[in-house]
Amino acid sequence: MTAIRRFFRTYRPFTRAGMQELVAYRANFICFLIGEIMSCFIMYFVWKAVFLSSDGETFMGFTMEDMVVYLFISFLTGYLTYSDGAFAVGEEIVDGSIAMRMIKPCSFDMCFLFHELGSRIVSAAMIFVPITAGVEVYRWYITGAVQFRPLNFLFYILSLLLAYMISFYFNVCYGFLAFFFKNLWGTGLMKETIVDFLSGATIPLAFMPAGLAAVLNVLPFASLSYTPVMIYMGMYSGREIAWRMALQAVWMLLMLLLSKLIWRQAVSHLCVQGG
Repeated sequence: MTAIRRFFRTYRPFTRAGMQELVAYRANFICFLIGEIMSCFIMYFVWKAVFLSSDGETFMGFTMEDMVVYLFISFLTGYLTYSDGAFAVGEEIVDGSIAMRMIKPCSFDMCFLFHELGSRIVSAAMIFVPITAGVEVYRWYITGAVQFRPLNFLFYILSLLLAYMISFYFNVCYGFLAFFFKNLWGTGLMKETIVDFLSGATIPLAFMPAGLAAVLNVLPFASLSYTPVMIYMGMYSGREIAWRMALQAVWMLLMLLLSKLIWRQAVSHLCVQGG
């Protein structure tokens, strides 16, 4: 118990710093949030046109109501599980500040994790309830019945936490490549686009060819967005929820172990450009 208290006492200041940073630059946060919500509405009109041009009321097993819920819950999931660990590591290597971080008596990745948790806590407090409430009101308005399922919602929260941990350690692994390549800005843009596509954030994996969808469903990218969203929407049975969340836990552990292995190799290639 003493070790646990000491652990949280060590990293609590990083969480507080993350909260303060987001609050300090709240105009940037608000503008970014507005831009992302606008993109959701743009996608809404795109998919509405797709459904209007189709012959039936469903498209690839989705109704228009399902698609609206998918868009907004996918946005919420993606925003809350987003990790900028790769960018942070790359910037510290470029400006040389990573040298100071490495001599501190604390875990390198834990510093980033607790700093991000601070900003995620503030973000969740500001957008989680309004978006989920809006989605549920929309579903009630369209169907005339309450669609909210507390058990599915609980599993969604648990899946969301696993998705964030996968995202964090995946981006930490990617960020460690800056030890070798020195700058990840260009490849980072490509990485974000590829991950959005493979995770189902751009197009639901159910819309893809069966063989490709089967492969993507077992890769870690589906665990970042598609799995939590489908759990929220009630698209999975109880057994499938258990399987998907177990797969998320496996990928989380694999990403954690991979980050440790890459770190051991990366520190021997450190070449500070700034400082």
